Amino acid sequence: MIKASFGARLDAWIHRLFPFLFRRSRPIDPNLLTCTGAVVAVAAALMLAAGQLRLGGALILASGFFDLVDGVVARHYGVSTEFGSFLDATLDRLVDVVLLCGVLAWYAGEGDRATAAVAAVALATAVLTSYAKARAETRIPVLEGGLLERGERIGLLAAGALFDVLAPVLWLLAAGGVVTVAQRFAVAYRALGDLDATRRGASPDGPQREARSGGASAPARS
Repeated sequence: MIKASFGARLDAWIHRLFPFLFRRSRPIDPNLLTCTGAVVAVAAALMLAAGQLRLGGALILASGFFDLVDGVVARHYGVSTEFGSFLDATLDRLVDVVLLCGVLAWYAGEGDRATAAVAAVALATAVLTSYAKARAETRIPVLEGGLLERGERIGLLAAGALFDVLAPVLWLLAAGGVVTVAQRFAVAYRALGDLDATRRGASPDGPQREARSGGASAPARS
């Protein structure tokens, strides 16, 4: 939701807020920014697992800064690469997993099994949300949308740790994650169904097969 609402204006905001990133004769390596953000996120996860929630929350925000600016820097200097996109997407998944693992470890260590279980649901839905998008986009150009995308998840997790309301936030992440996965499955079902219909219609012998069989042929199953 945040990405859909503000994505088009994000580059301009980053330029205004952090002009020092764009006044260099030689660009900062965007891949270095990406990797630095991931390292900071791992440190945040360790702090969360140790119960240092406010420090963990602050480190999540610091990691988010690097995640926010790496792509903007790459576009500004014209140094975007396919590997950079791959690296960014892969390390985003690492960050999603390690942060929630840190939270899960903290609650499990404290003996709060219920909240640890909620953290596990939040973790599973975060992975499924990202995987659904990646898998669908091997067949269709883009799969966006859903109640809780990555920006919302990370922001809520940071706020929960900073303001000591992590348990309620985990419930929100778990419930919102289930809804988001369902939304993405619904969107993918419609988009991939339309793609199947288009391919059947484009098949040279598709209509003839239907005429011979007296109806639509059964879809193939893989």
